[in-house]
Amino acid sequence: MSSNDNNSNAYSDFHLQFIGGEWQKGKDDSINTDTNPYNGDTIVEIQQATKDQLDEAYDAADQAQAKWAKTTPAERAAVMYKVVSILDQRQDEIVDWLIKESGSTRIKAMVEFSSARAITLEAASFPNRVHGEIRPSNTPGKENFIYREPIGVVAVISPWNFPLHLTQRSIAPALALGNAVVLKPASDTPVTGGLLLAKVFEEAGLPKGLLNVVVGSGSEIGDAIVEHKAPSLVSFTGSTSVGQHIGELANGGEYIKQVALELGGNSPFVVLKDADIEQAVKAAAFGKFLHQGQICIAINRVVVEDEIYDDFVERFLAHVKTLNVGDPNKQDTAVGPIINEKQLKSLKDKIAKAQDEGAKMILSGEIEGQVVPPHIFTEVTREMDLSCNEVFGPLVGIIRAKDEDDALSIANDSMYGLSSAVFTADMQKGLRFARGIRAGMTHINDISVNDESNTPFGGEKNSGIGRFNGEWVLEEFTRTHWISMQNEPRQYPF
Repeated sequence: MSSNDNNSNAYSDFHLQFIGGEWQKGKDDSINTDTNPYNGDTIVEIQQATKDQLDEAYDAADQAQAKWAKTTPAERAAVMYKVVSILDQRQDEIVDWLIKESGSTRIKAMVEFSSARAITLEAASFPNRVHGEIRPSNTPGKENFIYREPIGVVAVISPWNFPLHLTQRSIAPALALGNAVVLKPASDTPVTGGLLLAKVFEEAGLPKGLLNVVVGSGSEIGDAIVEHKAPSLVSFTGSTSVGQHIGELANGGEYIKQVALELGGNSPFVVLKDADIEQAVKAAAFGKFLHQGQICIAINRVVVEDEIYDDFVERFLAHVKTLNVGDPNKQDTAVGPIINEKQLKSLKDKIAKAQDEGAKMILSGEIEGQVVPPHIFTEVTREMDLSCNEVFGPLVGIIRAKDEDDALSIANDSMYGLSSAVFTADMQKGLRFARGIRAGMTHINDISVNDESNTPFGGEKNSGIGRFNGEWVLEEFTRTHWISMQNEPRQYPF
């Protein structure tokens, strides 16, 4: 799997599909050219898959899953523990892959690796944590058993921003709970979002057919992976617009499926007047600019009470000016490249629109290649594009709130509700404020970018459906089966 040895079998496999436990060439006419977003170098060229190959992957998953579901909890846990061991052995290689394929800074790549490892370790406990119930009955002689069983085949469509972790967050729990997986990784990160993990699970001894990685164009297999009859659940992480389309396909076609959708965000970072401003400034910088702001739970709006607004802005500006921008491979780089040209154009448009709408740009810088330096805007209002929509880049608007109530109103003034944060010296006030935010996650005196393997991760409103991690993902990736047992003849009225 070494990224430094072009002659190794593992490296050469990354131009192939992984279907039914075999590495095979894609059969579509199109090529996925996987490039390094920092320097534009071609990493690997992948001939993409056809619908027929997607069907083959689903057939393999369907056949392998029935046998896998009957294995003991210890057998499934053992595979997860082996995967953790391989991740540890391959850590340097995996981190290097994240840097060169997704444009991750070395700091972000290490965070992502740790998160992927943690959810795999958590998943190893799932086979022994899933359980059913026995419920009483009002029918004489009846016993009610509620079983938790594997849901079957899971379709996973993963994103490019945290490709390793946000893919592993679905496939490790799914497999640990007795399911099979067909995975379509994002076109920008086919290796770190899929093929690399296929190698790891293959090395860990996962039986053939249980994990299939199909690299294909959206026009060829994008809808088909959802509409196919095999998957009982579609797990998707990405934009709200695509998530809405997947929801429509999953519930409006011939075969109805469950969905787990983690979608866009517009995370507010609220600084109340009694907050430790210096700590809030450092948190805001890290929570905004980690991975260039290309995180669904990144700080999107900074909301500051009027009394401390000017002080916060002055200190925040000074701190952000110290951040190193450029080569993501350097240890001290804070802001690296944007993933692709499409995202870069979107950010340029947002910069222009913010200025047109009257926001004051107090920090900018020359865009070099796909590297966008931090841009800070003040005097931003809740009606502006920077406030209303997800930025997904190193741009931030700072909104002035009249008081605590106004700050809460601004925080909730969004169609999204994924993550959020509030800074205050009064923890009781912080808890009260946090509970007033309509979001799936809120962090007091910390950043909105938090993800722990044993806590529920997910959003409200247009930020998605369902929860990942811990016992919450047990419910997502299993099905409930009520079985009753009538132990004595029942008396029927006719």
